[in-house]
Amino acid sequence: MILVHVFLGRLQLNAFLMLDFFLTTFSGRKNIDGERFFRSVYNGVVHLQNVSKVLPKDCLAKMEPLDCFFPSELIKSINTPTFILNSGYDSWQIQNVLVPDESSPENSWLTCKANIRDCDSTQIEVLHGFRKTMVGDLKVVQDKEEWGLFIDSCFTHCQTPFKISWDSPISPRLGNKTISQAVGDWHFSRGQRVKEIDCEYPCNPTCSSQLPS
Repeated sequence: MILVHVFLGRLQLNAFLMLDFFLTTFSGRKNIDGERFFRSVYNGVVHLQNVSKVLPKDCLAKMEPLDCFFPSELIKSINTPTFILNSGYDSWQIQNVLVPDESSPENSWLTCKANIRDCDSTQIEVLHGFRKTMVGDLKVVQDKEEWGLFIDSCFTHCQTPFKISWDSPISPRLGNKTISQAVGDWHFSRGQRVKEIDCEYPCNPTCSSQLPS
């Protein structure tokens, strides 16, 4: 699922790309067993819909269509100013991509993937690595002047549909701004550019346990 909201400004087209699910397979990343289950899922999508015809040609010259379909490559060819929002510790990704049930049959991850506060130090390091990969993939956005970023360190998912996450007294904050404030500043070009990437969990005190996960 890719949900795109397009805002028309006076002089430019701003695409607000909400990546709560899109980033799930940002790099076709491996789970804790070293397997890449979602690569096979999206390989089927690429072939079923024959999307290779519309993928960036410069990427196809170096990689397979499946690799060019993943956002880590796709964002390199997007020219429309885009705002990327996601958690570095996205709960859905952790529960279904990084640690699917079949990768932990002894249930050693059961409580951790349900609530990051129950993870032990070894598991937290794995989650830090998960975040580090995504942040690394997003470095290309840092050079895109008109793009925006809001990557918090909360254990949550789908931060745009819910007011509690989007704009409430307990919304996550980066740079002392809620998500809605950051998006507004980006869209209306208020002040400096919005490129916010949070520090590692559990550094952000605004990450409430009441956020949807």
